[in-house]
Amino acid sequence: MNSLLALDFELGPTLERAIRDAIDDQSAFSVLDRRLSPRRRDEQLALLGATHIVDENGRTTRENGQQVDGEIGLVMLTSGSSGDPRAAELTWDALRASAELTQSTLRVDGAPPVWFPCLPACHIGGLAVLLRAILSDATLRWGGEDDIDTAPSHGATHIAVVRPQLLRHDTSGYAKVLLGGAKPPAALPENVIATWGMTETGSGVVYDGTPLPGVEVASVHGELCVRTPTLFRSYRTSPRARVAGPDGLDDWFPTGDGGDVINGTVSVRGRIGFVINTGGEKLWPEELEAVLGRVPGVRDVAVTGIADSKWGQRVVVLVVTDGTNLEGLIGDAAQEAIGPWAKPKEIRYVAAIPRTANGKIRRGELEHLH
Repeated sequence: MNSLLALDFELGPTLERAIRDAIDDQSAFSVLDRRLSPRRRDEQLALLGATHIVDENGRTTRENGQQVDGEIGLVMLTSGSSGDPRAAELTWDALRASAELTQSTLRVDGAPPVWFPCLPACHIGGLAVLLRAILSDATLRWGGEDDIDTAPSHGATHIAVVRPQLLRHDTSGYAKVLLGGAKPPAALPENVIATWGMTETGSGVVYDGTPLPGVEVASVHGELCVRTPTLFRSYRTSPRARVAGPDGLDDWFPTGDGGDVINGTVSVRGRIGFVINTGGEKLWPEELEAVLGRVPGVRDVAVTGIADSKWGQRVVVLVVTDGTNLEGLIGDAAQEAIGPWAKPKEIRYVAAIPRTANGKIRRGELEHLH
């Protein structure tokens, strides 16, 4: 059994060195989110079960920490966009597989990528960038978020971003841009790769609908299931769920995402738990959000279902606008693109849509938002 270190550093070279030290010592680690309130930080430390906190002042022992098995390299909290976050345990082998798989896939003319880290390392998409240098042959070019636009002129060739960053910055100078987190826009520049994955898969494992080499994805009763060398081992408090895949073996992980795999191409519809059943018709919130996001005047949008005695669930759209009244436009767009059942029964104009740090909608908060 080994210690679990909670690394408490800003994103930058000091955090990189702390991760390298933990790996050299074969100490499992996690990365804390420095944006949290003290109370929320304590809650996350308890969920992680960290035995020590490491920061600029050294190492502090935590009471009630829980050691981890020697094969575990990382403990990371899931995003919590579908409910309370859970602490996932990833082995050293899974972390190395993820780093090497991504590096080999994203080489340009045989050269290893030079990454510009800009995502929080407390989330798998941000940490994976660092691990590609620490566990594989990538190089890191450090800077702040204000340097995203100019980093290619200083040698950066690759970057991983979430949707808000893609919309705010000019990423045209990068050879490859990995886009993760929330559902991507319908049209993407040629250098942008839409990724699908999660903490449990050790970062993105599907690029533009194609699984990475060695990654298997299947749709089992409409749910996307994976088998990959990057897969986590278990949660801190429970084993990993397993289901039988198309080969009859029960070593596939059910992701909770609905989707299809047709001729090897993966299409993701959204979280199964948030499908809206309205008047006997099923509606995927992500599908309607993609439609409404193209309506002129819509700056941001989220869709949820609320219990209704007549419809089972009524469709409610929460929208951030530029001041335009969108009642008719939203209803017409929903019906034309999907069908009459997609027309919202209620539209709420809100100041902002609640999202996680990586851009995912916090759907559990939508019902009570006005």
